[in-house]
Amino acid sequence: MAERATEVIVGGAVLAVAAVFLVYAGQVSGVMGGSRELAEYHASFRSVEGVSVGTDVRMAGVKVGTVTGMQLDPTTFRAETVFTVDDSIRLPQDTAVAISSEGLLGGSFLEIVPGGMFEEYEPGDEIYDTQSSVSLISLLLKFVGGGGDGAGEATE
Repeated sequence: MAERATEVIVGGAVLAVAAVFLVYAGQVSGVMGGSRELAEYHASFRSVEGVSVGTDVRMAGVKVGTVTGMQLDPTTFRAETVFTVDDSIRLPQDTAVAISSEGLLGGSFLEIVPGGMFEEYEPGDEIYDTQSSVSLISLLLKFVGGGGDGAGEATE
């Protein structure tokens, strides 16, 4: 009988830990807990390599939003990106948006680099100062293949 009581107590403890983990995961992912207001912005990039819908939007390393949509503009051949940012964050009109990498093997994210202007973007505005992602593979191929700007080459 004592063994059965121990099994019930251990099973209950495991279920309690699992419930706490699920609540924590839901709050961290934004699925549960607190509905916050979001402001939507647009940006156009030459390349969005490594970014997809659901990618983090960060400012100073802190997640402040999410990429909510991406599509190719057939006239400009640029990637039109839609992302949301917490509405409490006001973006100056000289704000830049760059696609950054977490490291050599890490993923990519949208990084907001705020400016210093007093005028602010309104939700729904397009941010024009953008920097596309840099392909590490193409950089390595240029380095290995010696493809540079031609400096240092002998001329006849």
